[in-house]
Amino acid sequence: MFNTVHKEVFPLVEQKYSGKVQFIFRQLIQPWHPSSTLTHEAGVAVLQLAPQKFYPFSQALFDVQTDFFDVGVVQESRNQTYERLAKIAGSVGVDEQAVLKLLLVDNKPAPDGSKNIGNAVTNDLKLLVKAARLTGVHVSPTVIYNGIVENGFSSGWTKDQWDEWLQKNVV
Repeated sequence: MFNTVHKEVFPLVEQKYSGKVQFIFRQLIQPWHPSSTLTHEAGVAVLQLAPQKFYPFSQALFDVQTDFFDVGVVQESRNQTYERLAKIAGSVGVDEQAVLKLLLVDNKPAPDGSKNIGNAVTNDLKLLVKAARLTGVHVSPTVIYNGIVENGFSSGWTKDQWDEWLQKNVV
């Protein structure tokens, strides 16, 4: 769905529905895929450092997404996965080392002795999770139109199907 929306539907909306439709892309962690948290943390890091690079980063990540499926990460540490994700950010012009600095988890307890310390994007990631919970979003993709979950969308929709739906629903 990302490729279709990003490459075909966004331009369609600009051309035919400019000023009438706003897309808000919210990241949605799929907790049954542990690496999903890590990839979304990388997206948050990119948003913190270079928000204008979020879509290019997302595109680059989608292009190699299978490298981050369960089988692709099971033999590496969390920080090793972050290193690979930071390289992808670097490939689209985001400071790779700055991304890595936000993502890496220290192997030492915090000064107060706490051991579940997260990383520098944890608090922003919690807000994404909270937003999904508040809107009742549990799976990806989910489309919300005028504040209501629209269950009729499919991840396999083409540009023409989007256009047909928009023609019927956008005033």
